[in-house]
Amino acid sequence: MMGDKNKNKKAKEVNKAGNSKKNDKSRKVSMVSEPRHAAPETTSGGAAAMIKELAVNVLIAFCLACVLLYFIRPTIVKQTSMENTLHNNDYMIMYKQAYRSHGPERGDIIIFQSELPKDNGDGAKLLIKRVIGLPGDALEIRDNQLYINGEAYHEDYLKDGDTPIIDVPAEGEVFKVPENSYFCMGDNRWGSTDSRDLSVGCVTPDLIKGKVVLRLFPFNKIQRF
Repeated sequence: MMGDKNKNKKAKEVNKAGNSKKNDKSRKVSMVSEPRHAAPETTSGGAAAMIKELAVNVLIAFCLACVLLYFIRPTIVKQTSMENTLHNNDYMIMYKQAYRSHGPERGDIIIFQSELPKDNGDGAKLLIKRVIGLPGDALEIRDNQLYINGEAYHEDYLKDGDTPIIDVPAEGEVFKVPENSYFCMGDNRWGSTDSRDLSVGCVTPDLIKGKVVLRLFPFNKIQRF
């Protein structure tokens, strides 16, 4: 009888150990079959950051453009009156603040507002010319030669080398440039409507938009003035 009881006790212990092992295995299987799921990634925060960064960059670019355009202005030549120095469709940079503290100097290339109507009738033309006569200068043209204050003024940039008479100064007369005014002409004197023409006349500082400082295009003709 005692032997039977011991056998039954051992059998129960074996069964208990077996069940324990099965439970351990089931736990392991459960742990393997039920992995932890990572929290789904959200893109809303990243998109908001990108939009914010883009907005900041656009604002910075806008501010820089405003500052830049306060000082300079790109412009395209649409006339032939400045040949052979400048040509049609040359891309120029005009410095708008060039004469904030002083007036133009002789030889400067400037852009100024005229009263000549545009070809399409929409407003008046902007002209690009070279400053030749300063306030108080005495100008005279004899035999297509320009004289400033009684001396021949030689200009190696002229297209044809001549300065023909138009209206001012009249033949045989000396024209004195008024105070606070500038006498401007194109380098293509035979094809330029400029201060010699009464329709343009002398240029006052309030009409000057700025000084041409750089030709940016064509690239093979980049030049500072």
